[in-house]
Amino acid sequence: MKADVTNEQGFIAEVDAFEFIAHDVEKMLRLLEDWFERLTSDLHHNRLAHSGLKEHSALAVQAEAINAVLKESAPRWTQHWANLEHARSLAESFDDKALLLVFGKFNAGKSSFCNFLAERFASYGKTVAYFHLDGGRIVETNERFKEGVTETTVRLQGVRLAGNLVLVDTPGLHSVTPENAALTQRFTDSADGVLWLTSSTSPGQVQELDELGRELHRNKPLLPIVTRSDVYEEDEIDGEIRKVLRNKTAQNRAEQEADVKARAEEKLLGMDVPSELLKAPVSISSYLAREQGQTRAAMAEAGFERLYAALLAIAEPTLAYKRRKRAEVLLHHLEENVMGVLCGDVLSLISVLRASSETALDALERHQEQISSAVWRSVIPTLPELLDKHSAKRDVAAICGSLSRSIIASFTREANTLLSDYCMEPDASLAEIKLDADARFEEHVVGVDYQRLHAALGKAIRKRILQLSSDAAEQGRDSIAQLMVRANRLENSLRTRQNDLLHLKQKLRSEFS
Repeated sequence: MKADVTNEQGFIAEVDAFEFIAHDVEKMLRLLEDWFERLTSDLHHNRLAHSGLKEHSALAVQAEAINAVLKESAPRWTQHWANLEHARSLAESFDDKALLLVFGKFNAGKSSFCNFLAERFASYGKTVAYFHLDGGRIVETNERFKEGVTETTVRLQGVRLAGNLVLVDTPGLHSVTPENAALTQRFTDSADGVLWLTSSTSPGQVQELDELGRELHRNKPLLPIVTRSDVYEEDEIDGEIRKVLRNKTAQNRAEQEADVKARAEEKLLGMDVPSELLKAPVSISSYLAREQGQTRAAMAEAGFERLYAALLAIAEPTLAYKRRKRAEVLLHHLEENVMGVLCGDVLSLISVLRASSETALDALERHQEQISSAVWRSVIPTLPELLDKHSAKRDVAAICGSLSRSIIASFTREANTLLSDYCMEPDASLAEIKLDADARFEEHVVGVDYQRLHAALGKAIRKRILQLSSDAAEQGRDSIAQLMVRANRLENSLRTRQNDLLHLKQKLRSEFS
């Protein structure tokens, strides 16, 4: 650049020379679409079966909640992609132009900023054309953007500069009307780069940085601009002390820019966004540049020479993003609306399911002991009466049969109460009491001596009760284990698809930068 050419002149010349040669991203689009098909197939095949668990059980209910998310996700994704149609149409309308989204909290001076740049382009004889969007339709207008201290942008509006550059002025990031904020986000995907405007009175607010992080995750060029970088000072004019608006000093601006950058970097680090993507902030005062006649000195003092230098620096990254934008828009949708939402919903539900399964396993241990104790207390008191009843015939088999039936009946009652979450049938064979041949009524004993037989039967009763309880608990543990195997398989599948999408993103940005 010649020594006598300002950064402003250099930037306008650069805009005139923009070349819009789109990359051939068809192959990448197919790879992204193939990824989506694989994900959809995975979700269908990895729904959680919960055999062995009754429908009312907490684990089955939680598993079905996960299945519902998997089933309902695809229609939601389709609807969300359809909702982005206006944004995609807007982008296609400007295929031969670089589109910069002017982004920030309401009252950040976005409309004033756009109007001022339009004035500057017009002063060099460049075409300037304003428009606004009505239901996604571009409506041409001769009206400049309204400027004011309250929110004046109630619709998304734009201005074409020199035929090759478009500034889109959005309703406030944290608009007083929900519709404005929603409109801002809906059209964010259309931009090739972002100018983040934040007022000098409250620069770099945390809620703004949350949205800033979203754009940086999308790897768009983003330039922070601190607006209204001026201050009232008292001065003597014609013998009177008056308040005069002046540009902030270079030191004041440097300190404020450094503060915005430091807090932004700290916030972005917490959001897992590479801080090097954040461009150095630039401070400007559109008002004073106007008031002081827009001379070269006034423009420089108001910060615009530094601004134009920063705009020159992001020109090539902006064009590079534009060349791959068709693939980026689909990538954003898959990353944020598909994988981001899916993982956020499903992985958190799986985490809850995993915790519930641990709780259920602990409960099974307790219930196993409780059932064993309850059945023992129910059956063992009946033993003396059974011994008396069958002593005359010395019928040990009849005693064993009666005890076996008592054990299974008592166990079934207790299990139906304490193991009501599980679908299980007690194994009656485990309740069958069989004694060794030497366990019998005593021979040649005067009166009746049941001591040895009672001990043998008591031992057999406890053994059968413990076997039944253990088998039931094992069935429960097996049902939980099978469910968690499927849950882990689903989680691993999502992690795999997440990594696959990350690799596609890296491939897109390395090959088309």
